[in-house]
Amino acid sequence: MSPEQLAAAEQGYDRCGPAERLLWERLSVFEGAFGRDAVREVCAGRALPPTAVLSVLDRLAPSALLAVDDLFDGESDVPRYWMPHPMRAVGARRLTERGERRAVVLRHRRWCVKLARRAADRWQSGRQCDARDLALRELPDLAAAMDPTTAPLSPSAEADTAVEVVVSLWFLWVACGRAAEGRVRLRHALSLSAGEPTARALWLAAFLELESGRPEDADPLLARAWAAAVRDGDDRALGLLAHLRGATALYQGRTRAAADEFREALALMVEYPEFGPTRQACWVGLALALCPTDPEAAQEALDQGELDRESRWPRVGRDVCTEAWAHHVRAELAMWDGELERAAAHARRAVREHLRMGSAAGAAAGAELLAQIRVSAGRRDEAAHLLGAVDLLRSSVFDSSYRPAEHCVATRARSETVLRSLLDGRELRCAYEEGARRGLFALAGEG
Repeated sequence: MSPEQLAAAEQGYDRCGPAERLLWERLSVFEGAFGRDAVREVCAGRALPPTAVLSVLDRLAPSALLAVDDLFDGESDVPRYWMPHPMRAVGARRLTERGERRAVVLRHRRWCVKLARRAADRWQSGRQCDARDLALRELPDLAAAMDPTTAPLSPSAEADTAVEVVVSLWFLWVACGRAAEGRVRLRHALSLSAGEPTARALWLAAFLELESGRPEDADPLLARAWAAAVRDGDDRALGLLAHLRGATALYQGRTRAAADEFREALALMVEYPEFGPTRQACWVGLALALCPTDPEAAQEALDQGELDRESRWPRVGRDVCTEAWAHHVRAELAMWDGELERAAAHARRAVREHLRMGSAAGAAAGAELLAQIRVSAGRRDEAAHLLGAVDLLRSSVFDSSYRPAEHCVATRARSETVLRSLLDGRELRCAYEEGARRGLFALAGEG
């Protein structure tokens, strides 16, 4: 920001009345856009009572704030505002001079904790798109709460708050394609915490290693998480850990071990988990593990998972991510039956749902399965286009150390073996480039 912008902000501040100045200062703790409810919760108190703060906001908004279009549905907290950087700088300096910065920042952190819990509750209740949208909308402020070094206290004093916010947002990192970001944030917060990590924090750390393509790094964290769950008496974490052990074994191609772990998770998990993967996710994981060797049992697991979900309706809505993997299993089962068009329809649905939620790993797995289906149907160009789009997607999301799950590696190898027998090197390379140019979003929509 320029000196001229700062000077203009100072002049605007000086023209305000005492109440407007006080609110201006307190609003400077927000990193992103904010709504009226947030203003009442964070900024009210001591000379600015809750009954008056919104009328002060209305008077201040024209001179210090920008109105922001709310792109997310289902929110009553409109309109939303954003404070430009020069105004924030002036407000932050004056708030510090007034001696209130520490108290207001701490209120902001407590608000972020409740916000993260609200997003997590939405996810568990089946409002998964709403949960993701809420977390992304408020991510600038949540990011501040996840970084203990930005608090006006010692970093270790706010580390537990940071860990709690990161863990509450587990779905954003694991299911919505932001594993790398979540891994960095959790490691940073844990490194500054003075206490022993909770079982859920270690569970998330292990899950993020798996989602980053490092299953071997997840195993020791799982062992530590189990010990922490026993130490803290967190019985509900045991079901989470069994599910994740199953996912890790499945990733590594150990399907029998994976099936055993998913069965244990189902035995340990309560009917309405308040945190983490659902029972339906365990049933679908079991189906994925059984599919290569026992398709009938895999279908039974899928059916049981659907019954499990229906028995909880309307208390729990759709588990979009799990349903995407269920379509993946249905595509594999249809291939077993030789129904290639039905298999392709399920695979396309899986890819689209994963893309909608932001899961690059799930979308890539579904697209490679769809490519195998297209190879089996003799549609070689479509298969090569899909593989080229997968390569672009993975290279844009994951680093060079990422290794896909074993079943993805095997599916890819089978398709490429056939394609190399049908296309020469130049033809195959051109087909891959065409697929990368068109992108997986477009290709997944084609029949």
